[in-house]
Amino acid sequence: MTPLKAGDIAPKFSLPDQDGEEVNLTDFQDNVSWFIFTRKP
Repeated sequence: MTPLKAGDIAPKFSLPDQDGEEVNLTDFQDNVSWFIFTRKP
């Protein structure tokens, strides 16, 4: 997968939420949302 650059459109993807329900990126379409991704060493 090619890394995204600033201004790139995010690819369609889905991930499980805290309850195990699948959440799609399109669920947030037309909303202003902030996603914070962290990684532990």
